[in-house]
Amino acid sequence: MVSGLAFAIGAYVLWGMAPIYFTWLEPAGPYEIVAVRVVLSLVFCAILLSASRGWRRYAALWRDRRAVAWLAVAGVLIGINWTIFISAVWLDEVVQAALGFYMNPLVTILLGTIVLRERLRALQWVAIGVSIVAVVMLTVGLGEFPWIAIVLASTFGFYGLAKHRVGDRVDAISGLAFETTVLTPFAVVVLVLIALRTPVLDPTGVGIVTGTVNGWHTFAMLLAGVVTTLPLLFFAGATRRLPLSYIGLTQYLSPTLTFIVGVVVLGEAMPPERWIGFGIVWLAILLLIVDSVAMVARGRRATPPAPME
Repeated sequence: MVSGLAFAIGAYVLWGMAPIYFTWLEPAGPYEIVAVRVVLSLVFCAILLSASRGWRRYAALWRDRRAVAWLAVAGVLIGINWTIFISAVWLDEVVQAALGFYMNPLVTILLGTIVLRERLRALQWVAIGVSIVAVVMLTVGLGEFPWIAIVLASTFGFYGLAKHRVGDRVDAISGLAFETTVLTPFAVVVLVLIALRTPVLDPTGVGIVTGTVNGWHTFAMLLAGVVTTLPLLFFAGATRRLPLSYIGLTQYLSPTLTFIVGVVVLGEAMPPERWIGFGIVWLAILLLIVDSVAMVARGRRATPPAPME
């Protein structure tokens, strides 16, 4: 239990502090960062597959048509999610990214209801309704739709659904290796177009930045594969050691840290309308936490005591 909790905290701390790392990668643009991240993640996954003797599992994965289809969808979704998140950092919208990650559990619950036909409990319905009110308040109060938050929450929610369809048939390293394999051809094309200074992908018109700034910047870019893969491995370790209810309660650590980084470290503005919107979202999260704690308590009461030996 203790080791599982340590893995969960490690994963969510790394994810929550990630915006600081991505600010170090400027002046590289978001598309270059994502493309380099994909390629280096594949390289790091290949090293891990070699170290764990997992190439046979990875090869077997390609013969599972259902897994291939769902992991391909997952790869595209996580690629979009990475691009939007790094773009949010680049556009000084880290706080809105935090909002998206706060909303992700609500999107996951809603998808479970619509797609998997799961039945929601009363507090879950209330939490979803409260989150919708928060989006309306932010849109009206700030005069713009929080599209970054909505896209981040939606893509990660559907990513989780795709991974759910695969189930336990695919281990974490093989799954991520497959997803990055799917994305790598697109990443290579993006890097070529940036090198050609295509305006859409290279708005600054300077071409590839990696390796041209200084040694520290190059080193930071080369860490992209580790930064991507390490928290995923921590998370996989946590899910094997902790009950799902504990994972659900610790997941809010990541957006909370991201929010603190955006407001305190990066100094993003928090007008009253945004505080109100976040306050409503936090109310929705509190309702989910209360509901989760109540479910755990009911489960314990329903479990008969172990017989005396």
